[in-house]
This record gives sequence, C-alpha cells and structure tokens, in this order.
Amino acid sequence: MSTKPTVTATDVLSSSDCWALLRTVSVGRLALWVEDHPDIFPLNYAVDHGTLVFRTGEGTKLAAALGEAPVALEADGVDADSGIAWSVVVKGTASAITATDDVLESFSLMLFPWQDGSKDAFIRIVPTSVTGRRFTVSAPARWWTAESAAPRAATE
Repeated sequence: MSTKPTVTATDVLSSSDCWALLRTVSVGRLALWVEDHPDIFPLNYAVDHGTLVFRTGEGTKLAAALGEAPVALEADGVDADSGIAWSVVVKGTASAITATDDVLESFSLMLFPWQDGSKDAFIRIVPTSVTGRRFTVSAPARWWTAESAAPRAATE
C-alpha cells in the first residue's frame, strides 16, 4: 500500500477560459514601472471587448500607466467549497480613453472604485499576452513537507 500524496496538477488555461474568469471578478493588481522600480496597485477593472478598463485619478498610477513601459494586471480567485483556485495575468500596453464616444461608452462598464476621490481618467489595457492557470489548493499539512516540494524518486 502506497502512502504517496496525490500530486496536484496545474492546468494551463486557454485564452477564452482566462477571459471568462476575468469577467467573474472586478478587482486585480496592476503592475507598473514607476521611475526606477516596479510597483503594484490594487484596482477595480472591467472587461471590455478583449481589453481591460479601469478608472483612476491624477498621480503615480496614472503617470506610470501612461508611460512607455508595458503593464501587467493579475486577477485571481478561489472556490472555497471545491478548493480550486485560478490566476490570470494580462500583459500589454495602457492608454487613456479620450475619444468622446469611447468615454461615454466606458461609463456603462459599471466601474466603481473602492476609494473616494476624483477618478476621471479611463485607462484601457490592450493585451499582448493573456495567460492563466487553475489548480487545487494544497492542504496546509502538505505546505512544508519535502514530498510536496521535491519530485519522488523513480525507484519508489
């Protein structure tokens, strides 16, 4: 009888699965290059025709998002009942939405920032890459075991 723990597989998600999952949550983390270092900002976003849109106000996040460096947004979720978790990363370029029709259409996206203040800038992330994975969350008892961290020997 074997006492080997079950190996948890990680499933690589298709692009369509990634977009479907991105639509199920509205909060992500935006990774930006700020002056001489990376920084991460939590934000509310909405999926809009194969892009992501968020609102922000004047400041570091807006200036960095509109800079020359690419951006990345990560969103994730977990089903507490099944223990299945997922993570999706969208990499791309960010630009301000300035055309009047596009700004008016952006108001229909129901973007509700958690923090008060002026959030007059609508920013669109156009993806160059969308990747994701789904996996079963390991039980805490397995987090620190050598068996969960290292591959098993072929002779077992």
